[in-house]
Amino acid sequence: MINIEDLAKVEIKIGKILEVEEVEDSEKLYKLFVDFGEENPRQVVSGIKKYFEKDFLLNKQFAFVTNLEPRKIMRLESQAMILATGEDTLALLTPTTEMPAGSQMR
Repeated sequence: MINIEDLAKVEIKIGKILEVEEVEDSEKLYKLFVDFGEENPRQVVSGIKKYFEKDFLLNKQFAFVTNLEPRKIMRLESQAMILATGEDTLALLTPTTEMPAGSQMR
């Protein structure tokens, strides 16, 4: 169990996917460019390729953890993590109403 202070450390924001690229030599990874309302979009590397077509993701909003330390995945830096659930199928967490990019979830 965690307490409310631990939960408050996790920064979950709404990001809009501006661009989706396939990662060379990977069957699982996409390189996403995501608008969080910051000066520049962030690069997010995510293993969701086998679940979603590029066109489905493009220009849509999803929930991301944005305060994780950047991590290298196949030599690419990932600067956030998209939130998803499932195993055989995958569901991405998305707002029911369009929100400004970078809106913090509470």
